[in-house]
Amino acid sequence: MAPSAVTQEPIPAPSAKLLVPKSKEDPSKELTPLQAISQGVCLPGIPTFSSYDKHRAWILEHMAGAFRVFARKGFTEGMSGHISVRDPEHPHTFWTNPLGKHFATLKASDMVLVDYDGKVVGGNTSRPANAAGFLIHSAIHKARPDVHAACHCHGKAGKAWSAFGRKLEMINQDICYLYGDAQALYNEFGGVVLDEAEGKRLAAALGPEGKAMILRNHGLLAVGSTVDEAAYLYTLMERSCEVQLMVEAAAANGIPKVYVEDDAAAYTFKMASDAESLYWEFQPDLEYEHEMSSGAFAN
Repeated sequence: MAPSAVTQEPIPAPSAKLLVPKSKEDPSKELTPLQAISQGVCLPGIPTFSSYDKHRAWILEHMAGAFRVFARKGFTEGMSGHISVRDPEHPHTFWTNPLGKHFATLKASDMVLVDYDGKVVGGNTSRPANAAGFLIHSAIHKARPDVHAACHCHGKAGKAWSAFGRKLEMINQDICYLYGDAQALYNEFGGVVLDEAEGKRLAAALGPEGKAMILRNHGLLAVGSTVDEAAYLYTLMERSCEVQLMVEAAAANGIPKVYVEDDAAAYTFKMASDAESLYWEFQPDLEYEHEMSSGAFAN
């Protein structure tokens, strides 16, 4: 019988002195994460807008694009899954997807605007929103004013890893983007979320610093200051669950794990998990989807 991975002691990685890069023009100033990763001219920051209407149109286009990306990556499961984005003018309301419409067909004009009481107050009124999604997302938006977008789906790898009721381990560079309190675990399951109290418990489990969360026996959830950030973190979580399952299979056959040390994980988090960097992490997928669909989701 192959030795159990449970009894294996993790092999520590060698420690290293990790420094935040400094500006060449002014060595007293640290580079921002986006400046540090940009060799040459820096990528531009998150766009700003001269009117709420322009900002809203941009949000809805990126939101619809995120759904298309999720569809291409296989994160669909019947009517399950939702994204919410806070309205820039009326922050007590948020946009979400209509119930029963495939992610791959969604456009900006399909989105539904709901308020904290669950009333549809704008957007597409031809279909309802997802009631379970409303309870989850409204609780998160109420508890976390800094959260402007949240994504939840029932992807295969996420559902598989959620069965363990465990957080993802710091076993590679990418998952360090969710180091420490940035990753949360909701270790309860009460069935389909149709109770306001369940939504509140879920929001409490995410905590004040949470960026992503594993919902035991359910799936994954990610949040961000933009829909791009939240969508990227969701795709990162799904891929990381897939990788973790592969590593667990190898470890069960006697291959010991090597974990990223805390100082290296914390440094990676500091230099890669800010709002601007995570916004840009999603742009390649969004631009690819725009190219493949000829921008169909923007209307």
